[in-house]
Amino acid sequence: KVSNRITVKLQHSWSQIFTGETITLRCEIQGGEGKVWKYEWTAPNTNSPPTSSEYRISRVSVSHSGDYRCRGSSDYLLTGWSDAFRLTVSYKPKAKLRADNTTVPVGGSVTLTCSVNPSSSSGWKYYWYRENTTVDVVSPSNGQISVSQEGLYRCRGGRGNPVYYTEDSQEVHINKTVTVSGADSSSSPVWLMVGLVCGVSLIIILLLLLYRCRQSKCKSLFFSCCITEFIYYTHF
Repeated sequence: KVSNRITVKLQHSWSQIFTGETITLRCEIQGGEGKVWKYEWTAPNTNSPPTSSEYRISRVSVSHSGDYRCRGSSDYLLTGWSDAFRLTVSYKPKAKLRADNTTVPVGGSVTLTCSVNPSSSSGWKYYWYRENTTVDVVSPSNGQISVSQEGLYRCRGGRGNPVYYTEDSQEVHINKTVTVSGADSSSSPVWLMVGLVCGVSLIIILLLLLYRCRQSKCKSLFFSCCITEFIYYTHF
């Protein structure tokens, strides 16, 4: 055996792994440059581990969780086993969507924030949708966009190559403030005055009708007689 330092590393910039992702583990032998190595792996849930320096798993599942070790051999040289690399695979996460306000103010916008739990996971881009149309793809870690259009919004996270997507977030309905136009608002007092005049006129007419009825000499068919006299009175 040789004393070369040997380690297993995850070839990603994030350590939190979820079901469905594609991952690569790499066996590195320090001081072994210039030699042709053959590799051995011990891993859970496999009967045919690779003999190369890379251990690639497509669509990883929870059953792939466990300890991974490797060692190398070259001609008559054999390294010891590496320390165990503990791989933990979590279930597929769901994006979370928050809105600082659900109503767009006049001439303004609202801020939407997309995040992926657990917050310790990293490397996400955020994909935004309004109805069924893609609105934006943002890379900042805060996952925020500003919107001024009303509609149903949702988001999801994506990372890696090929892109691995989270579950979609819940939908948030954004409304837009309805304003009264200048023409409509200026005409409102006019219609108010017209209604007031009509109401007062109707009251005066009813009072005159009541007065004529009380002065009427009709003894029978009181109401129809009053109406007849009132019409005669108003026309002559």
